[in-house]
Amino acid sequence: MHSLILLLQVAGVGAQHAAPLPSHPAPPPPHPTACYEIFVRSFYDSNGDGIGDLRGLTQKLDYISGLGVDCVWLMPVAASPSYHGYDVTDYYKVEPDYGTNDDFQAFVGAAHRHKIRVLVDLVLNHSSSEHPWFQEALRDTAAPHRSWYRWAPTQNGACANNWHKSPIRDECYFGLFWSGMPDLNYENPAVLDEMKRVARFWLDSMHVDGFRLDAVRHLVEAGSEVSNTPGTHAVLRDFGQYIRSIAPQAYTIGEVWDNTDVILTYYPDQLDAYFAFPISEALLEAVRTGKAGGLLPTVEQFQRAEPAWRWAPFQRNHDQTRTVTALGNDTAGARLAATILLTLPGVPFIYYGEEIGMTGDKPDEPWEAAQADSLTTNVARESRASGSLLSFYRRLLRERLKSSALRNGELVPVPTDNDAILAYIRRDSTEAVLVAANLGKTPYTLRGPLVRRLAPRHAYLFSIPQRP
Repeated sequence: MHSLILLLQVAGVGAQHAAPLPSHPAPPPPHPTACYEIFVRSFYDSNGDGIGDLRGLTQKLDYISGLGVDCVWLMPVAASPSYHGYDVTDYYKVEPDYGTNDDFQAFVGAAHRHKIRVLVDLVLNHSSSEHPWFQEALRDTAAPHRSWYRWAPTQNGACANNWHKSPIRDECYFGLFWSGMPDLNYENPAVLDEMKRVARFWLDSMHVDGFRLDAVRHLVEAGSEVSNTPGTHAVLRDFGQYIRSIAPQAYTIGEVWDNTDVILTYYPDQLDAYFAFPISEALLEAVRTGKAGGLLPTVEQFQRAEPAWRWAPFQRNHDQTRTVTALGNDTAGARLAATILLTLPGVPFIYYGEEIGMTGDKPDEPWEAAQADSLTTNVARESRASGSLLSFYRRLLRERLKSSALRNGELVPVPTDNDAILAYIRRDSTEAVLVAANLGKTPYTLRGPLVRRLAPRHAYLFSIPQRP
């Protein structure tokens, strides 16, 4: 059974009025309403070589804009030897498989004409082992970039955990993720200075609107501690303040894959925003189990701590199994998840393909065989069907765009006597919207603030009359 969303007079416009960063006394920069994560390599191929590229992405801007998003996050587009791009060999050059720097600038210009902001993935934690900096440091202990990485002698010819044997001499280098990604050493101020230059290049020369910053909780190690160290917070504070000083309208959002209490330590004066991983996990768990569980308390914890523009809920990202697969091909569950995501506070991020119900485990590798449903789960087919998941996403995103309460209002939980019922009000000074989702398998009658019968595995939006 498909989920149903009932939209009653949800309307209104409004602008965000959130508290600025303490270190940045001007009003907060314009922020996205909803953002769309794109893996360029797998998105659209313009020249028939089997690889998605920037010209193909430019051709699909009408589609992206038509979804109702006003922001795209591009996974790494800098030169890299890998399919995913998270090991960079040249921070100032676009990956040749995707096109040229001119192609990227043309894409950004076209995106801005569509009123779409462009965020690019910036990998601060490590470079590629093929980067000239590392290759120089590997071969010459007196090289200028030697201290840009961390080195240690072997222990009886072996290396400790997260350290990797040099192919040149009897020594080890540190790389948290794998040997092909040696960590940059932020205890050397020259490294942060260089990354500031990289950021300025993408802001000034490539005209991006901000950055998604990868794996930021691992930037600085302290002994055996590799996450959330005081040095990491110091680097992010410095970097974030620098970006705000040169580009006050830019938006920075970081990946801190940890619990809520840890994520909140990265506020108030480091990056602008962070992904709300605990909300993502609680959302999918609620839909999968049919129990609201800890979802709303988790949202409330973020809401109490920071303005909604400073945190980003999502369903899935490129490091996770896609929503429909994670839900066991439950299409009603996919609609429930979309409804919840797009009616929560925060800046929602949508991984490309979620809106058409793409399936599969992570990652989207270019040599993977097509999924079994690829002939039916596609934009062309779903665009023609008013009841498709794609049409459903478009309606939800339009409602979010129209409704000041859904964009900017506070969330107020509605207590129920049934853990299968998730209900909350989104309200601001102009309107109130009741969101009610029956996650379970039996009908339920909601008694307040409106009396409404909720069908199983359905979600609804109701406008609530405002008192004069």
